[in-house]
Amino acid sequence: MPNVVEGNLDAKGHKVALVVSRFNSFISDRLVEGALDALVRHGADDKDVDLVRVPGAFEIPVAAAKLAGAGTYDAIICLGAVIRGST
Repeated sequence: MPNVVEGNLDAKGHKVALVVSRFNSFISDRLVEGALDALVRHGADDKDVDLVRVPGAFEIPVAAAKLAGAGTYDAIICLGAVIRGST
C-alpha cells in the first residue's frame, strides 16, 4: 500500500503568482479560472494573487524563475498548454 500524505490546504495570507501563457488561451483561460476558484475556496484573497501573462509555454519557466528570485511570493503556479502541431 502506498504512503498517503494529506494536509489541510490554507491559502489565507499567502502571496501567490499565476504565470500563464497567452498561446492556446482557449485552454489556459479555463485553467486560470480553475486555479483562481481553488485558491478562493482555500482562503486566498484576490489582492494576494497576481496574474502574470507570458507569450507562450517556453517563457513560463523564465518568468517563474524571475518571480521566485524576487522572494515576493509564497507560491508560483504555472499554467499553459502545449498541443502537438500547434506551435
